[in-house]
Amino acid sequence: MTQFRRALLIACLACGTSAWAPQVRAEDALDCHLSFNLEGWSVFYKTASGTGMVSCNNGDRLPVTIVSRGGGLTFGKSRITDGVGEFTGIANIHDVLGSYAAAEAHIGAVRSRQVQVVTKGNVSLALKGKGDGWDIGVSLASFTLKAR
Repeated sequence: MTQFRRALLIACLACGTSAWAPQVRAEDALDCHLSFNLEGWSVFYKTASGTGMVSCNNGDRLPVTIVSRGGGLTFGKSRITDGVGEFTGIANIHDVLGSYAAAEAHIGAVRSRQVQVVTKGNVSLALKGKGDGWDIGVSLASFTLKAR
């Protein structure tokens, strides 16, 4: 099985597990967003770290540290500034903390854009950002948010 197919399979399985997790009722759900900066490198092993702020529509705010680690067939160095993310399935701001499953195929040079969805049970986080650097590859990773 190729690395890309393996990454795609894991991403589908990670997304599929949310079907069995308890769901947050629409009237209980918070509208939460993440603003972040992230910098990293990869040579087979992929690592990135950064900081961010989670803000919810009820006024709650939570500063976070971001760590992403993984591996695959990947090479590069990149930096994302002014990235944004949107959470779904949040009942409490602390639901955003923890490790999310991430699978990606990526390619970028100089000024690139990244879009990715990561999942943790019934919580999903859609990320997008623009940055600089270069990267190419396929990787499986964990994307972890910790309270600062």
